[in-house]
Amino acid sequence: MKPCKPVRTFSEGNKPILSPGQNPGPGFLPGRTGNLPGVIKILIVSLLLSYGAKSEAGQVVSDSAWTLEKCIAYALSNNIQVKKAGVTIRISEATASQVKSSRYPSLNAGVNQSYAWNNQQVTITSGNLVGYAGTNISVNSNLTLFNGFKINGQVKQSKVSLEAAKYDAETTRESIILNILNAYLQVLYAEEQVRNSRKQVELTEQQLELSSERLNLGASSRSDYLQVKSQLASEKQTFATSESSLAMDRITLIQLMELPADTSLLVYHPVLDPRSLLSIHPKADSVYKIALTVKPQVKSAAFNKESAKLNVKIAKADYYPSLSLSAGLGMNFAASGQQQVSFDDQISPTVGISLNIPIYQNYKVKSSVSIARLNTTNAELDETNIRNQLRKSIEQGAQDVVSYCREYESSLEQYDAAYESYLVADEKFRQGLISSVDFLVQKTNLIIAEGTLLQSKYKLIFSRKILDFYSGIPITI
Repeated sequence: MKPCKPVRTFSEGNKPILSPGQNPGPGFLPGRTGNLPGVIKILIVSLLLSYGAKSEAGQVVSDSAWTLEKCIAYALSNNIQVKKAGVTIRISEATASQVKSSRYPSLNAGVNQSYAWNNQQVTITSGNLVGYAGTNISVNSNLTLFNGFKINGQVKQSKVSLEAAKYDAETTRESIILNILNAYLQVLYAEEQVRNSRKQVELTEQQLELSSERLNLGASSRSDYLQVKSQLASEKQTFATSESSLAMDRITLIQLMELPADTSLLVYHPVLDPRSLLSIHPKADSVYKIALTVKPQVKSAAFNKESAKLNVKIAKADYYPSLSLSAGLGMNFAASGQQQVSFDDQISPTVGISLNIPIYQNYKVKSSVSIARLNTTNAELDETNIRNQLRKSIEQGAQDVVSYCREYESSLEQYDAAYESYLVADEKFRQGLISSVDFLVQKTNLIIAEGTLLQSKYKLIFSRKILDFYSGIPITI
């Protein structure tokens, strides 16, 4: 199963953003204040502390907050595809019970009532219509003694098909779980983008106030003031776009959970620190060996192959003679206008055995066997393909973890460098040593570095969760 991709840029809409080299949107990761000078340090620290207390304390204690586990449980209980998979299992159970019952004798009862009239000659010149009434009551039973072990094969096949249906249902459940994980991380990512965009707007508004004061004092040019004002307008647009992206991501998650679109969904935002994952690089072959034993699609493919092999034996059974036993009991009662017939005297038991020997059937059996063998080959190829696709997905997932670890480390270094440069530029700008153009260049670099770091953070988390999924580890955050 190919893993989904978790995060998106502002410009890409619903497309995944795991492609390298894309330009990330603006962002600001909380908790990295460094040594900010003067008023700006106090302000950012206050904003971050107030937000951290609000997001973590508020959502943790709220009963209405949806954790990932809660979202998954709700989706599995209400998703239509999961429900249909459950119905398919019940159908397979009924089919297995029906096939098993074919081993037992059948029993049928019937009643037939008939009337007839004859024109009986009474004299040479005249006659009378005489009526006859007949009642037949019968009970019949039939038992197949031998039919080339066809029934045994069908019973085994129905059991195998039932197991395959159960694993198919589990595959559907896992697909829903992955989709929920993807959508949930999308929402978390979008929420961080919104928070980062909001903070950038707030900081730039303060920079604009400072530029306005300096313009009024004649300490800077109007061009510098307009540069900061233009930057503020651009960041407000980015903030609006990030809010729209968050709204769409919420709707995606809500729809996957089969909730109404107008549902107010408060997503619990856990503390995510991917640095603990940097030293963990699972080997693809180790994960693949585990996946072969736990993944339901692999087990379903194996059962489907076994079912196809049994179908060959079932088709071959038509080459053999079939032997059946039958028994019956008939009771007749007849009456006419002239005579009554005793009911007891008309009881007639019957027992019979029937042997059917196939001689020539227009190659129907031969064709059925050939088709069954070809279906077996297809089932074997399907199993091989599922194993290969699983191996490729795990190999890709393992490489993603390694690549995203490196990407996160480099993004962290890039952010640290951009952050230090921003601090220096901010101090110089406040002292009037550089123009707004030079300051905004450093701030834009910081915004890009923040966005790249946020992006690489969620890519690393998602890629590691995918490997946990293939290893049979429950999906949690």
